[in-house]
Amino acid sequence: MLEILPAIDLKGGHCVRLSQGRMEDATDYGDDPVAQARTWVEQGAEWLHLVDLDGAFAGEPKNLAPITAIAATGMAKVEVGGGIRDLERIKQYLDGGVTRVILGSAAVKNPQLVEDAAKVYPGQVVVGIDAVQGKVAISGWADITDVEATELARRMADAGAAAIIYTDIDRDGMQTGVNTEATGAVARHCGIPVIASGGISTLDHIRALLPLVGDGVCGVITGRAIYEGSMDLAAAIRLGKGG
Repeated sequence: MLEILPAIDLKGGHCVRLSQGRMEDATDYGDDPVAQARTWVEQGAEWLHLVDLDGAFAGEPKNLAPITAIAATGMAKVEVGGGIRDLERIKQYLDGGVTRVILGSAAVKNPQLVEDAAKVYPGQVVVGIDAVQGKVAISGWADITDVEATELARRMADAGAAAIIYTDIDRDGMQTGVNTEATGAVARHCGIPVIASGGISTLDHIRALLPLVGDGVCGVITGRAIYEGSMDLAAAIRLGKGG
C-alpha cells in the first residue's frame, strides 16, 4: 500500500506551494487551512502533511495556531515539520494532537535530538531529508551541505527515526514526477519506511512509485497537483490502495 498524504504548506497563515523551495516563488491557495484540510479528508485522505514554511526559516514555529487547529479536529492523522528544533517544541505539538513530528535541519545540526526524541516518543519522530543532486539541504533549503542523503537516512534509522521523508528539491513543485531512482536508493539504504515527496502531478507518477513499495517506500506527499487539479486526490488514494 502507498499512502497518499496531501500537503498543506503554511506561510503567514495561508496555504501556499513553493517552486523548488523558493519562498519568493509562492502560490497562494487560501487563508483557511482548516477548511483546506477538511477538503482533503473528505476526498479520502487519512494523513495530512503540514509544513510551517516560516518556521523552517526562522527556526521556531510561526504557524502554530492553524496547525494545532487542524490537529485538534481529529479529522485525520497529522504530521508536522518546519522549525522544530528541541524536545520542548516536539512535546508541544504532540500534546496538541499532532500524530508525528518531522525533524529536518535538526537531524543534520543536532542528530542527538533525533535519538533523544525517538526514545521519548517512539514511532512519532520522522526525519525529513531534502536533497539537491543527492546532497542534503537544510534551513528551509537555503543551505546545501556535503552530506549524502543515503548516508544521513541510514544514520537517522540507527538513531530511531520511525520513517524518512525524502524530497528531491529539483522536482518539488515542478510536477515532473518523483525522483524514483534516488527515492528507492534511500529506502534500500536505510531500511525504514520512506515517504516520497517532490514532483507528483499525475496518477502515472503514483504508478511509477508502486514498484518501490517492496523497497520500503510507504507513501507519497502531493501538493500543487491536487490544488490545481492535475491529479484527483480520491483517485490517487484508491490507486495507492491497489484500486
